[in-house]
Amino acid sequence: MPRQVIVNADDFGLSSSENAVILGAFQAGVISSATAMANMPAFQEACVLAQESLLKGRIGLHFNLTYGRPLSPSILARSTFCDSQGMFNLDLPRHSLWLNRLDREAVLEELEAQWQCCLDNGLRPSHIDSHQHVHNIWPIGVIVARFAAYQGVPVRLARQLGNNLSVRKRVFKTLLNYRLNHLAGATAEYVCTPVDLRNVAMPIDGLLEIVVHPTHIGADFGDIYLNPGESLAHMLELRLPGIPRVSYAVVPKAFKEEPQYSTELQTLQP
Repeated sequence: MPRQVIVNADDFGLSSSENAVILGAFQAGVISSATAMANMPAFQEACVLAQESLLKGRIGLHFNLTYGRPLSPSILARSTFCDSQGMFNLDLPRHSLWLNRLDREAVLEELEAQWQCCLDNGLRPSHIDSHQHVHNIWPIGVIVARFAAYQGVPVRLARQLGNNLSVRKRVFKTLLNYRLNHLAGATAEYVCTPVDLRNVAMPIDGLLEIVVHPTHIGADFGDIYLNPGESLAHMLELRLPGIPRVSYAVVPKAFKEEPQYSTELQTLQP
């Protein structure tokens, strides 16, 4: 069994109802961490909730390049990321290994803007992951990991536990995770979803992150990817009995290379 587990709820700030579910899951001890979307309507409400003792220091940035309006100007002109109405509309294959200079600059500018929006609302993110896993796209992941290292926070690795990963995906994710970990340093060693808990053997050591999207099922909590009525809380207790649930605040900040970050283009190369 892993030594510790981070149960992280994505999409904090998406809506008031999403905030309420995530707050309730914290209060019930089901989750131990969450990540907030800085460009969503209920983000400021989420930042207020993040000051509560149960949540303080446990909220990261859910970097978003796929939903809503961006917070920075340059990315609006990049058809790779935005449509003519100024809305995110990512047009980039998941297997892309390269972005041109203007696209890289725009991604970094938007990441900086979303991070700064957190700071402006009294929230210093404890870690970084991304909506719809856009930082699993290699060149975006490099930008995110370098930025995370500069800020002194961990970044989520790509999910590598699960029976539905082909050999090709496993090879790619192994290489990507090596790169992310090399750049950003400290992070959870393993990542999975609640569905994966049903089907795969748990790591025998280390820190595991479970990516969740909690829902209410009466007084209990489910997950959008579990079966209707299936309890997330029961699944966690069944598969990870007695394993302490922690936040990314416990991850030591031991970077494996000197963090290098600037807006100069050479730091953004894959």
